[in-house]
Amino acid sequence: MSSVPQEPKSPALRNLYWRDEILQVMFWIQGEGLGDEVDVRTVARFLGVDADIVERYLDRLVADDYLEAAAGDRYRLSAQGRADGSRIFAAEFADLTQPGHGECGDDCWCHASPEEAEACHDDRLRAAGLT
Repeated sequence: MSSVPQEPKSPALRNLYWRDEILQVMFWIQGEGLGDEVDVRTVARFLGVDADIVERYLDRLVADDYLEAAAGDRYRLSAQGRADGSRIFAAEFADLTQPGHGECGDDCWCHASPEEAEACHDDRLRAAGLT
């Protein structure tokens, strides 16, 4: 049995935690070209948790318009889920995805604030065809 990552104790924060985790991993799976639709077991495997944990939150994410149910037990990101998954992924890996030396000039706004850095990162993702 997989160990569960540290999750919040309150139900409201736990829902937010798992929403972010699921959207982030689904965005990553899609971005890596591993598929636009995934099943519960795949998401659980990438998160390192039991499938029943992931399954608990998928219908809520469908009801909240972050995911769309596909054929069988498969799910795909909605437009909102993809946008939020991208934002969550960018924030999680901001330290690793900061512009490299020479990518942006010293006068680029991305050096001024985290919000501008995220916008700059999103622009690079769009330019690379990843959003």
